Amino acid sequence: MYESFYGFSAKPFQLNPDPSFYFASRQHKRAMAFVEYGVHQGEGFIVITGEVGAGKTTIVRNLLSKLDQGSIVATNLVSTQLEADDTLRMVVAGFGINTRDLPKADLLLELEACLAAHARDGRRCLLIVDEAQNLPPRALEELRMLSNFQLGNHALLQTFLVGQPEFRRIIRSPQFHQLRQRVIAASHIGPLEGDDTRHYIEHRLGRVGWKGLPTIGPEAFIAVHQASGGIPRRINLLVDRMLLAGYLKGDANFSAAMVREIAAEIDEETLEPAGLSAEGVEDTGPGDRAVSAAPVARQGADPGLRVAAIDQD
Repeated sequence: MYESFYGFSAKPFQLNPDPSFYFASRQHKRAMAFVEYGVHQGEGFIVITGEVGAGKTTIVRNLLSKLDQGSIVATNLVSTQLEADDTLRMVVAGFGINTRDLPKADLLLELEACLAAHARDGRRCLLIVDEAQNLPPRALEELRMLSNFQLGNHALLQTFLVGQPEFRRIIRSPQFHQLRQRVIAASHIGPLEGDDTRHYIEHRLGRVGWKGLPTIGPEAFIAVHQASGGIPRRINLLVDRMLLAGYLKGDANFSAAMVREIAAEIDEETLEPAGLSAEGVEDTGPGDRAVSAAPVARQGADPGLRVAAIDQD
């Protein structure tokens, strides 16, 4: 709607993840490094946590876009409020297997045969589970059991568990001790720092041919960071609305006052702060608050080390 007014080739701020707009902030670079480490191990679980809209899914999609598409078979499980048997059926169906009327034993046999066939043809199978915090304990255990599938000494399936911060608390539960032993890399993505918020906005504008319009003053960048809490999806929502407002008013000069006005409008419309405080953004504490990531110790190491790696802030 407003693209021609600013001379853009496309909308720069969308809510849906788009790898072509991937911005490698400091914490996203660090998270990506640990995720790539995990993928190269070719086994176990990779855990990625962060606030809603922090860029978890974007990191996974950016990683997948870098991999050789001919050697990867990936399926994405997005409906996680399912019981264990339904979760298994969703996974099996994701790999192209007809699950109708098959008992559980046959589902497992069909899935193992499918994964083994891909492995023999030189392809790796990845399962990506979004909103992992919604999985019931039995469903998580079902996923853990799938990691037992092997061809010779090689694991047949590697799983990404992508969830909100509470998933870190869930996985620390004693009942998931065996699952934690299978986690080979874990990363928590926090909000962007103030300077990264500015760079993020400029990066996305640059991707669509930004030539200086709109003009955004330093105070406006600071106000966007304060209003969004440094969460990329909140930034996208706020700046998109600013661009629309500028177009409707014929004004391409964005001020801090405009940011606060638009943020207040969003607050009223959504009944949830966009927000002028960073309510809901997990405080990662001083120091490297942007991201905490650590490869988790392999099976056989002290269990406390594994938990510490997942807990690290």
